[in-house]
Amino acid sequence: MKKKNALALALALCLAIGTFAGCSSASGSASPAGGAVPAGNAAPAGSTAPAEGAAPGAGFTTVEAGKLTVATSPDFAPMEFVDASKSGQDQYVGFDITLAKHLAEQMGLELVITPMDFNACQVAVAMGSVDMAISGFSWTYERSENYNLSDSYHAGDNEDGQTTICLASDGDKYADAPHVEGLKVGVQGASLQELLAKEQLTNAQVIPFQDLTTAVMQLRNGDFDIMACADGNASAIIAANPDLALTGFDFEVSDQYKDNLILLQKGNDALTAKVNEILAAAKESGVYAAWYDEAKALAGIDSAAEISYDEDGNPITD
Repeated sequence: MKKKNALALALALCLAIGTFAGCSSASGSASPAGGAVPAGNAAPAGSTAPAEGAAPGAGFTTVEAGKLTVATSPDFAPMEFVDASKSGQDQYVGFDITLAKHLAEQMGLELVITPMDFNACQVAVAMGSVDMAISGFSWTYERSENYNLSDSYHAGDNEDGQTTICLASDGDKYADAPHVEGLKVGVQGASLQELLAKEQLTNAQVIPFQDLTTAVMQLRNGDFDIMACADGNASAIIAANPDLALTGFDFEVSDQYKDNLILLQKGNDALTAKVNEILAAAKESGVYAAWYDEAKALAGIDSAAEISYDEDGNPITD
């Protein structure tokens, strides 16, 4: 594995800590009234939006004029993954990639997909090096405090449930996961699955991993007993790895976690408003179901691959 950039890693760790600080406290885990996802979140008065480039006449700012730069972690089929039969920007596919293409088209901008690991996506937005991150993000209180969040969108059944997988040879050994002594559960760092595991598997050792591709190998190697996944992603992983199976244990998931949203830099209100305008029109047109069906179909082709990237944007190959 390539040597990591120390500064980027430190920033990722700092943000991850800040993202989940207070999750076990009443104030830190507070959700919107009624369990609904907030319709975006305006930046506080006096905050400053990025001012690098702008779409001419559009009234919003992007990091590079004429381009929409989107961070994603393409190891999360059917939301974002790689079609290995293609190259360059064309290799990135999935529901979120289709959404990113639609946003860029509606804004009249050239789309630039920037692959990186899940934590680094969040850091890149916070630092203003990308315009947004679209990578299967769910609402959390901490994200609402640290980012501008778009209005929510619903990608089929991908986030409707949160489940766990294990080696198929383990059968139903972990079906009653909360009561399994010495249980080790793997979760993607700074993810919804990490939050749920800490809240609902209180007797387990929660082990964060950096990327999903490596996590599958870790599961096989016994680094953890089970691995937490969104339902749609679990189906894609099992389809590609027949030696893995569902454990029989699913997390309880509140309604506010069942949709996805886009992360934008705190204070970039004009771009957030434009994104929300486009999302509203897309929802009204009913295109999400077709996008999700197409993404699931693509996830089943032979050339589909969940490729993990490090925080420097290099593919992880070993």
